[in-house]
Amino acid sequence: MRFQEWSGGDPAYRLYPGDEIEVTVHTADELSRTVTVAPDGRANLPLVGAVMVAEKTAPEASRAIADGYSRVLRDPIVEVRPVSFGSQRILVGGEVNAPGPYALPDGRTGVLEAVMLAGGFQPTARRNQVVVLRRASDGGAMLRTVDVRGALRGRPADTIPLARHDVVFVPRSGIAEVNLFVDQYVRGILPLDAGFNYLLYELLRD
Repeated sequence: MRFQEWSGGDPAYRLYPGDEIEVTVHTADELSRTVTVAPDGRANLPLVGAVMVAEKTAPEASRAIADGYSRVLRDPIVEVRPVSFGSQRILVGGEVNAPGPYALPDGRTGVLEAVMLAGGFQPTARRNQVVVLRRASDGGAMLRTVDVRGALRGRPADTIPLARHDVVFVPRSGIAEVNLFVDQYVRGILPLDAGFNYLLYELLRD
């Protein structure tokens, strides 16, 4: 399986349709406003119209909007700040009682909390090798495994928070089952990011 090395720390937040952002144009304050990222991933702004901001970090979105304003303003200085967030969903599957997509309750949800959202472990679950799949910053896929047995016994365990579009899979016998899981869930029914779903399927189908 051709997965990238898991990068540590919290991933940089990337904007998504439904997010509300505050756009401050420091060189033309009358253009500053709060807008919602449209379903097509664009922010509609005065003078420049629709600017693509989805899948960009706040600094990247600032540069994209500044580029647009550079056609009508001299040396625009733009700042973008997320102020509220649209639906953030993950998929939990495998040996859990209620597999499916779930909304992230907050930015501190970890693997064990995700499993509890999905009704908890089935007796056949392999709790020492829970798989997490995540999109890398370059669009590739990262994989890591988490042992949650310590957390179930009240001991410190994995604390890296889950992010939008993460896939949590609880296998019965090992990572090899990820192939079947992707074929049954990610390829067929997961209503998250279609491009990433396809990438995961292509990576895992061999």
